[in-house]
Amino acid sequence: MQINEINSILNFDGNMGIILGSGLDHVVNKLTNKRILPFKNISSFPISKVDGHRGEFISGYIGDKHVLVARGRLHYYEGINLESVSLPIKVFHQLGIKKVIITNSSGSLKLKNYPGSIMLIKGHFDSTFLSNSSLPKLKCGERYYNQEMINTAFSVAKKNDINLLEGNYCWMPGPAYETPAEIRFLKNLGGDAVGMSTVPEIEYAKKLNMDVLVFSVLTNFAAGLDNRLLKHEDVLASAKKVENDFGRLIIQTINHIGRK
Repeated sequence: MQINEINSILNFDGNMGIILGSGLDHVVNKLTNKRILPFKNISSFPISKVDGHRGEFISGYIGDKHVLVARGRLHYYEGINLESVSLPIKVFHQLGIKKVIITNSSGSLKLKNYPGSIMLIKGHFDSTFLSNSSLPKLKCGERYYNQEMINTAFSVAKKNDINLLEGNYCWMPGPAYETPAEIRFLKNLGGDAVGMSTVPEIEYAKKLNMDVLVFSVLTNFAAGLDNRLLKHEDVLASAKKVENDFGRLIIQTINHIGRK
């Protein structure tokens, strides 16, 4: 399916794209005039089989802002190559989108940052060792993250009395959760949260000169920080607990930075 065929279904003419991670569907409920295109209806488009990732594009309105949502994402650990993992970003770009909000659920690497918190990502580490065996380096600043969008998000959080943390995200390949030894390594690097996605999307979006803002919902403590067994069902349950604050933060941030 070519991009003009995709847009014949979505009828999208806005400037804002959103990728929603595990269990973070609350924003979709606030969209009006929705038009939906499942990933499975797009030829050669991979389909995620992970619970909590519906796999569809949704075009709709938040107030008077026309936004395009990728509900669910694609993961490298599902056997999907890195180029295909970033296909939603490619579709966004081909539809003329300039601003992207990327969200995920992640594990907290710090005991002071409790599950149920929302973190704005200011930097990231590629901790997969897929491209080389060198020590992962922090990638941060305007090269990857749009400061104006960051400032807007913090302003919205303050007005809504939402405690918005900030920190560095570590990308691990998955699908198994990290070991306590790996968590100690990531903490020593300077990481604050860990997950199995997002970094390929960030880096591809920046190659396309898109403005990027990233939020992470901390859904659990990483391995070794407490004694509970990590399960994906708990990630989804924790994401649901924070959905109201997260939804308000995303929606009001869009209202301030998106254009009609």
